[in-house]
Amino acid sequence: MNRENLENTAVPDQQTLEWREGDMPYSQEFGDHFYCREDGRLECGHVFLSGNRLPERWRRPGEFRIGELGFGTGLNFCETWRQWKGTRTEGGELHFVSFERFPMRPGEIDRALSRWPEIDAERQALGAQWPEQPSGIVDLDFGGMRLTVVCGVALDEIDRFSGLFDAWYLDGFAPRRNPDMWSEELMHLIHGKTVDGGTFATYAAAGFVRRNLEAAGFAIDRRPGFGSKREMLCGVKATSRVA
Repeated sequence: MNRENLENTAVPDQQTLEWREGDMPYSQEFGDHFYCREDGRLECGHVFLSGNRLPERWRRPGEFRIGELGFGTGLNFCETWRQWKGTRTEGGELHFVSFERFPMRPGEIDRALSRWPEIDAERQALGAQWPEQPSGIVDLDFGGMRLTVVCGVALDEIDRFSGLFDAWYLDGFAPRRNPDMWSEELMHLIHGKTVDGGTFATYAAAGFVRRNLEAAGFAIDRRPGFGSKREMLCGVKATSRVA
């Protein structure tokens, strides 16, 4: 991202959290939990990693870039980092870029992630570097694994972002709770910010989400969802043909 983008990034909004069932955060603004109540970490592996054919695709030299809608608790990042550490190729780098309007504070992230001992090392490393008042662009280096969290409205910040993405985690709150995060305009923008042959995956399977992704230009595949969710969506951006 260019330096001028750092200056133009808006100060993030704040939201009010409730804590349910001990350490499960719930957004009062969106009326939804931050992750699957059955097991958010396992859902991440089923939906976002498997749906994007990871870790197989990052087993190559050079940088592989993942884009995410909604950093939330950092659960998807920590689980992705955990799997990347065990499968990385020599010379490979992973850049995880997340767009988040309501960034959590370190204590909130730590509390939300403490329920999973499998990502304890990643949780502690993230908490050690995460700023007390996150705003603008949070850019953290974990040695071959780089995390960039852009604080602001996704539509504006993705449009300003200068790079392309190999894979997308389309997360965020449920479509009926946060329809702007699943709009046709945003899906078109994401398509334009995806490399040829790049992919997306999402737990969402609502009809208007699928139609917006298809209208943007993605080829859609429906797959069995995680747990009680009947379906999920994943897809690919077709490779451009040279005349």
